[in-house]
Amino acid sequence: LARASSVAHHELPVELFDHLADRDEPGELILVGAVRQRDLTEVVGDGPVLVLDRPSSPGNLGSLIRSADAFGAAGVVVLGHAADIYDPRAVRATVGSLFAVPVVELGGVADLAPWLESTGRRVLGLDERAGSPIAATKTPAALVLGSEARGLSVAARALCDEIVSIPMHAATATSLNLAIAGSIALYEVTR
Repeated sequence: LARASSVAHHELPVELFDHLADRDEPGELILVGAVRQRDLTEVVGDGPVLVLDRPSSPGNLGSLIRSADAFGAAGVVVLGHAADIYDPRAVRATVGSLFAVPVVELGGVADLAPWLESTGRRVLGLDERAGSPIAATKTPAALVLGSEARGLSVAARALCDEIVSIPMHAATATSLNLAIAGSIALYEVTR
């Protein structure tokens, strides 16, 4: 620690350290630092772009970033007031994918629409009530998923070229967890 070039070092009482570490078996160091904000210029390639409209669960957000990495997504865009991508639960759920896939945070649809239009991506919104099932596409796609509680906002829905659903065959299940639905959709458009 004496050789580190950080601005300040603080020794914490064990109870406070354990609380801040938020782990059953915390390490010995906690680092507080600035996070570089990513922008849309870093989202490149023909892989799908996953657009998340106000996701509220850090665990779902992290799981979707991990799935985006697994299915070769060009990036993840998080819109509006949403779970923090650096929440410890989100970071843990990514299992390192947060550092492999560009994740861009934007204020809303107005900040994304011009960029999406410039990419020529087919924009598919996911809604359990849509009549058209999601299918593989040869055109680069953007998948738009709404919040867990409210689904797609009016603005996010207007951004979409088509609203699609994941066909469900169960007698009682009418919807899927956001992370599961997003993962299935990523698989489907890339298969």
